Amino acid sequence: MRNSKILFLASIILIFGINQITDYINPYYYQIIIYAGVNIILATSLNLINGYTGQFSLGHAGFMAIGAYVSVAISTYFAPFFISTLGNSAIGHGIWFVIVLLIGGCGASLVGLLVGVPSLRLKGDYLAIVTLGFGEIIRVIIQNLGFIGASQGFRGLYIYQNGTKSLEMVPELADMPFHFFTIPKFTNFFWTFLIVAIIIFGISNLMRSTYGRGFIAVKDDEISAEAMGINTTKFKVTAFIIGAFFAGVAGGIYGHFIQYINPEDFNFLRSVEIVVMVILGGMGSTLGVVIGAIILTILPELLRDVQEFRMIVYALLLIIMMLVRPQGLFGINLNSRKKPKKALKEQVQQD
Repeated sequence: MRNSKILFLASIILIFGINQITDYINPYYYQIIIYAGVNIILATSLNLINGYTGQFSLGHAGFMAIGAYVSVAISTYFAPFFISTLGNSAIGHGIWFVIVLLIGGCGASLVGLLVGVPSLRLKGDYLAIVTLGFGEIIRVIIQNLGFIGASQGFRGLYIYQNGTKSLEMVPELADMPFHFFTIPKFTNFFWTFLIVAIIIFGISNLMRSTYGRGFIAVKDDEISAEAMGINTTKFKVTAFIIGAFFAGVAGGIYGHFIQYINPEDFNFLRSVEIVVMVILGGMGSTLGVVIGAIILTILPELLRDVQEFRMIVYALLLIIMMLVRPQGLFGINLNSRKKPKKALKEQVQQD
């Protein structure tokens, strides 16, 4: 525990130091680095649900969408309030950013609670279908909410002197002074990888704690866990809430970096990409999931010339992984528990 704290503090210092030289990084590579950080947050949070708790969620992009839209909407609709209260300094922007990220994450975790309580009594394929439906419902609802751009996406809004707020210019107020507030670009290397360090440190220590063993017990044998007095529904819902919170935070980081969000950014394929990162890295392995997220962030850039075949490559990659290494790159060997039985059988035959 002490070593992990030292490593965590050292990583924050390193992140702060690297952030000072990001102006010298090629913008194209810098964008890939930020996307890798966002994907690490998404994959690590989903790993708590799919990897450590043994559930199978296909709606993580829905939580990401909630966090993204809630945070950027608050950043723009209440921009005059934040500017007048906190000012335009770097510290003010930092406080502003933390507030909207927390609100976006809490909004996503609240929806995760509302979805998780009834649906997490299901298992396996049934749970996957429910979470898949939830993700699509969120996307369709966003497509029909005009005040956040609906299907056209959201990039900011006009705020007139009389307080009128609109996504488009209002002809009746053509002579009135106004200001167009875009989504502020708060996301940088420091904020992105600070959240990465926090989620890795938090989940790693959670899994090593007594409480964290409850998640693993649910994954290993839910019936036995219930027989031992463990409230399995409580642990599954808790994993869902924590995972949804960090997915919402990742959505806020994404929205405040790209400065334009569209419902199609959070479709079913986005959820599949996150699941593939977890499976590739190894479910239940934080290090493996981080590496899987980095690989699948860089891979689309290498396959840019054949972009339309990206999902085919993902499918082939999954098939190969299932045949060659079903536990993932750094996952626990699924057959390790069978070896003692085989050795015992051979010993009995020899006797």
